[in-house]
Amino acid sequence: MHELSIVANLFEILEEKAKEQKANKIISVKLKVGALSGVVPEFLETAFDIYKKETIASKATLTIENVCFKVQCQKCQAEIVKDDFVFICDTCGSTDLKTLSGTELLLEKIEMELPS
Repeated sequence: MHELSIVANLFEILEEKAKEQKANKIISVKLKVGALSGVVPEFLETAFDIYKKETIASKATLTIENVCFKVQCQKCQAEIVKDDFVFICDTCGSTDLKTLSGTELLLEKIEMELPS
């Protein structure tokens, strides 16, 4: 389960950002996870819940935005959201596709409580 190592790296970033801002605690974290990222969102949530105990983010919520796999055909220029991982244009049958989204694994937002 590589999601645990991803969450460990995420917490390094969270703690660094909280320290920079002199935050009292982290309230919420939002991630974008692409369909082709190789990450299982449910495993990521579980790892986050396990890892957050006794940290500055112990009460934090994790929101995951799933990003669909979207391609653009370089032959007919059609933009297609793919439900499968077959790299063939649904419109013209070309295999010359450019990935537009779906590989993301991004830290989108951190909400922190700052001192008064």
